[in-house]
Amino acid sequence: MKDDAPQHASTDPAPAQGGGDVGLDAPLGLSAAGYVEACGRTIGASRESALDAYKAFFWHGREARPRPSQRMRALGVPDLPSGSTSEESLPRVAPISSVVIDEGAEGKIFKFTQDVAASGSRLDGSVRTLRTESVLIPMIGKRRVRTYTLCVSSQVGCAMGCTFCETAQMGLIRSLSAAEIVQQWYAATHLLKHPDIPEPVVTPQGLEGPVRNIVFMGMGEPMDNLDAVLGAIDVLRDHRGPSIPISKITISTVGRVDGIERLGAQVRQPGWHRLNLAISLNAADDRIRDDLMPINRRWKLSELQRSLIDYPVFGGGKLCVEYVLIPGVNDTEDDARKIAAFVGPINADYKARRGAATARVLLNLIPYNPRRNSPWPAPTEESVQRFMGWLTALDVYTKRRRTKGRDLMGACGQLGSEHIRKRRLVDATGAAVVEQGGEQRGEQRVGLTVDGA
Repeated sequence: MKDDAPQHASTDPAPAQGGGDVGLDAPLGLSAAGYVEACGRTIGASRESALDAYKAFFWHGREARPRPSQRMRALGVPDLPSGSTSEESLPRVAPISSVVIDEGAEGKIFKFTQDVAASGSRLDGSVRTLRTESVLIPMIGKRRVRTYTLCVSSQVGCAMGCTFCETAQMGLIRSLSAAEIVQQWYAATHLLKHPDIPEPVVTPQGLEGPVRNIVFMGMGEPMDNLDAVLGAIDVLRDHRGPSIPISKITISTVGRVDGIERLGAQVRQPGWHRLNLAISLNAADDRIRDDLMPINRRWKLSELQRSLIDYPVFGGGKLCVEYVLIPGVNDTEDDARKIAAFVGPINADYKARRGAATARVLLNLIPYNPRRNSPWPAPTEESVQRFMGWLTALDVYTKRRRTKGRDLMGACGQLGSEHIRKRRLVDATGAAVVEQGGEQRGEQRVGLTVDGA
């Protein structure tokens, strides 16, 4: 991204979300261009000094220390002292408050939390806190090299009310700022220390860290907080910062048609063409989807289908349609036929306009991961394979998502703050967790506390 590239509106301070996005010592919510401008405006720092400070923060995990210009020093503006913040800055980067580690087929899976400020304060004037949840997922690619995908949250809780989703049972607590979203990447890259996680390396092309993919599939509906999400992506894709290629970033939505349309306009802009979109379908029947996903009562399947036909896809990219397979709900052969009827016109329009021989839609089949107090079990392996067979026979391009993190409540549909709901009682040592109505489980935890928010 060029230094003079226009900045998204979300890079401006957003105090309504619990703090601004501008910080001279912790520039989490700013692209490099925005940071250079902020440093020049506040302390007269040169472009070179500001960029050096920006790279030190994102590449090396060190506090950013831009130097005031000689003119500003003459006016009495001091060097930024260690551990300080400017008048416009964010609080310091939040430490990791808890870690749960699970062993997967491709390596260890890490679910970690960070505290963010809640709205308002306690009677004693202290700050109430909420917790974000993020998951670092290992993946073995075609070259047999392990990389990591980071599943980030865009909100604490979610307003969408999907019946199969743990997060939806919380309701929406508040949206996160762009800085609070980027903070999750910073924690995974610089704060989450484990022998299995490689240290970030600076190359001539920029930072090469353990996180190679970002998916907005954590807590929250990204389309409900799109300004902050796009602002965070602007930072994440900056080659002088996190250096995540835009083609490695995916936004997942339950199907907010207005958000899909707005995102489509953004994707048409230079530098944004390869941003990925994933849609949670989960039923191709309006009656069933109404029950599973209340958003369908606002935008029916026909409207969602039309928005996906109109959505821009560049460079042979795919639209990812996610389908959570729930036993006894959406797992019949008739359900498979309805999926084929839903994706068929999208693929047909794509082939007609582009002359493409391949399908536009990739259906990602996800075996249901039971939430707490779930009315449904996980599907059997036999039923998953049977459903995949039906889809393949109907010419629906389908891949199965491997189940990762189910045991630590970090799989698809399982994120949700125990801290807020108080459904877990935590041992004072942080070594064991007792779930209400469940057994004691020994898990690896770091610094786990409960503050009564």
